[in-house]
Amino acid sequence: MSIVAGVDSSTQSTKVVLRDADDGTVLGIGRAPHPATFPPLSEQHPDAWWQAFVAAFFAAVADSGRQARDVKAISVAAQCHGLVALDSTDRVLRPAKLWNDTTTAPQMERLRERMPADEWANRIGSVPTAAFTVSKLVWLRENEPDRYARVGRVLLPHDWLTLKLTGNAVTDRSDASGTGYFDSVSNEYDPVILSLVDGERDLLPLLPAVLDPAEPAGRVRSQVCAELGISDDVIVGPGAGDQHASALGLGIEPGELVYSLGTSGVVYTVSGLRPADAAGIVDGVADADGGFLPLVSTLNAAKVADTVGRLLGVDHDELGALALNAPLDDDRPVFSAFLDGERKPDRPSARGTLSGLTTATTREQLALAAFEGIVFGLLRGQRALEAAGIDCSGDLLAVGGAAQSPAARQVLADATGREVLTTSVPEPVASGATVQAAAVLRGVSVSEARAAWAPTRAAVARPRVSLSAEVFARYTTLADWSGLDE
Repeated sequence: MSIVAGVDSSTQSTKVVLRDADDGTVLGIGRAPHPATFPPLSEQHPDAWWQAFVAAFFAAVADSGRQARDVKAISVAAQCHGLVALDSTDRVLRPAKLWNDTTTAPQMERLRERMPADEWANRIGSVPTAAFTVSKLVWLRENEPDRYARVGRVLLPHDWLTLKLTGNAVTDRSDASGTGYFDSVSNEYDPVILSLVDGERDLLPLLPAVLDPAEPAGRVRSQVCAELGISDDVIVGPGAGDQHASALGLGIEPGELVYSLGTSGVVYTVSGLRPADAAGIVDGVADADGGFLPLVSTLNAAKVADTVGRLLGVDHDELGALALNAPLDDDRPVFSAFLDGERKPDRPSARGTLSGLTTATTREQLALAAFEGIVFGLLRGQRALEAAGIDCSGDLLAVGGAAQSPAARQVLADATGREVLTTSVPEPVASGATVQAAAVLRGVSVSEARAAWAPTRAAVARPRVSLSAEVFARYTTLADWSGLDE
């Protein structure tokens, strides 16, 4: 039996999924945690990702009951945007600044002052925020000039893990399109934007080669084969960004809409169209299959429910039960849940704001406000996608840790007025990476592999009521106000 391994190196942990290379049967799953981060300063040393990968790989092999030497292909998906700076010998110069590190907001603000929003959108499909790699590279140049002068390579998290596996510095267009300096239409780095980062140094030689969706990154290095107990013929895929791989794992087709409720919140679809939203809400990034993945990503999702549950002294299940028992009054409290700042809208220094409290406010209403605070921000994102001409009329899927909550699913159904579906696929990001690994191993297109392994879907929530225009208007007013005095 040949096995493919998919890796999801997220902010919180690494997950590895093993699947039969022929029919996609899930054979084993392994997990290992990453060091916790606490925005606005959010950094992790890449060595921790490797240690977690090795631990998760062995756990997946043990869970499968198979042998590590049966693994014949690996692909890595990971958190986007993070800056991994290496010296000329590929040694890590400092901990990686992650996507949710907002300390680079001043650098991003200055970059946007130097180039109008519409030009950013037309050049790369997005108006970058502090999440994007470009702001972190400027931060490194300004704040740690000695380290910056020693930079010999600039990678993203999934690129670094692929480098560790193969020794080759490569990336894919899905993750490259989230750097802030890659044009996913021409599939080239943008020299004009790179000159804004550094007008004196040629940064192009520091950047990884961009591979096609099913182009091999290379074979696993002999020393890594020995460490993992795998054979010396294991091929490695080009990898992908996390949401981009998730679209593969979920079998998403154009027009189908995904609400991903994890550490961050994301609403996205796949499309043949790359939008150019000068308002900066929609990111027109590439997908992992040659097209595009228009998305809106918020900074606060599952942790909002975690925080409100802690404040109310209840666990996740109890918080959900409270929310489902809340009356759906038009004057109920609303919550702009910008607990760690926000990026859509771009409010890096904002904080959460709860409005509409009275002496009659209940615990149930506060619990409901938490879930609505998560969902409403993404609903605004869906409407921005539609306004940009993106088809979002197909199936609506909810994925991610917080989407396991019946309350989150019900709030999503009520807010969108649509049936909410989920799928049987475990760990969609890692499973999506296995789709890519299978395509590379078998020499087929990613779209062919995705269609062959598309999971079944089941309805998990239907609307109880129509979303109150009054409630949503009060939320949007509050969200638009929050953080403006920063």
